[in-house]
Amino acid sequence: MRWLRAAGRCLLVLGVVLTGCVSSNGPSADGAGAGNGRGPLTLATAGDLTGYLSTVLDGWNRTHPGERVTLVELPDSADETHAQMVTDLRGGDRSRFDVLNIDVTWTAEFAAAGWIRPLDPGRFPLDSFLRPVVDTATYDGRLYAVPYVTNAGLLLYRKDVLAKEGVPPPRTWAELERDAKTIAPKYGLDGYAGQFLPYEGLTVNAAEAVYSAGGTILGDEGDRVTVNSAAAREGIDFLARGVREGWIPKQALSYKEEESKQAFQDGRLLFLRNWSYAYAVASAPGSPVAGKIGAVRLPGPDGLGTSVLGGSDLAVNSHARHPDSAARLIAYLTSERVQRQVLTLGALPPVRAALYEDPALIRRFPYLPTLRASVLSAAPRPKSPRYGQVSLVVQAVVRDAMTGHETPEAAVRRLARELAAVPQR
Repeated sequence: MRWLRAAGRCLLVLGVVLTGCVSSNGPSADGAGAGNGRGPLTLATAGDLTGYLSTVLDGWNRTHPGERVTLVELPDSADETHAQMVTDLRGGDRSRFDVLNIDVTWTAEFAAAGWIRPLDPGRFPLDSFLRPVVDTATYDGRLYAVPYVTNAGLLLYRKDVLAKEGVPPPRTWAELERDAKTIAPKYGLDGYAGQFLPYEGLTVNAAEAVYSAGGTILGDEGDRVTVNSAAAREGIDFLARGVREGWIPKQALSYKEEESKQAFQDGRLLFLRNWSYAYAVASAPGSPVAGKIGAVRLPGPDGLGTSVLGGSDLAVNSHARHPDSAARLIAYLTSERVQRQVLTLGALPPVRAALYEDPALIRRFPYLPTLRASVLSAAPRPKSPRYGQVSLVVQAVVRDAMTGHETPEAAVRRLARELAAVPQR
């Protein structure tokens, strides 16, 4: 999904570009074999809108003159970035993109297609990462990428409004609905919004609703459809009911991350589901709601809910000419020093667990403890080598349920049918 737009402007998708070839016998872990070596790299990104990468790469280039990295930006769109990467990777040994920072949902697809090589876990500090993020970088029991940035959904709320009413932030859907229906109108606010336009954001919001109710969409490796359940119906009904009853405004059906953030920042919403970047931007000096907002974990039917993991993973193209340099760059980008810069310069959630407990960082980014708890309890989106098709199905069906064209019960049955028709290998 849109990672720079989910944590800077909600999406940072970057890739590292090399050139070269690989043995016709296929890649071994971490590039051992033909073509192994060091050399210059090119880093491709889907729009570094926070501008932090140049500083990070300057540090690498000063100390690695023989492995200099040149920054190349791809379009500021997850879909367009994915399309350009796939087109390039299909070029085999003519590929320009040899080390890629891919959205966490692309790892299975790229690994199953043979576009990225398995990596040696011993080269990377995986034990230092937040536990759930490592799973996003694996496929079929092997490590195919290294987590670079992570994220999890948060519930932002107007703490000034709730304080006046003497109520705490909601921990359950019932509390959220009650406050969105009764408190928001008293202050001229809409109740609740997420990212409900039919794009990857709707898949995320729908998955979070299903997961929070105790349901799933696909099996662990995407090999079976599990969505036809009472829990999935409850999750989709939560979203559909909100629109039907009006505590989710109809205009939220056109919201992506930025539009929903802006509505909250402009003082039009009581509650917003979004990524941590929205808290940082809405809290900045000059924001109409600066000093008036809080962030908690997402609510669920009977207590705290489950967020979906966001983020991106660094992977090496199977046809990389310099896989050793690629692995060294990945180790650099995931080092504690650079991960600190990812947060302080890029406003992106790092994967290093220790940073979430740093008192100085918590003073500067007060949402870090909540974000850490959300990440540790989060779940990945459905893991599938055909994830793009899976996501399109979820978007279309949930959209019809939220617009009233289909009941939640019918939507779940349709989801099961259409997902079963998506080939998973």
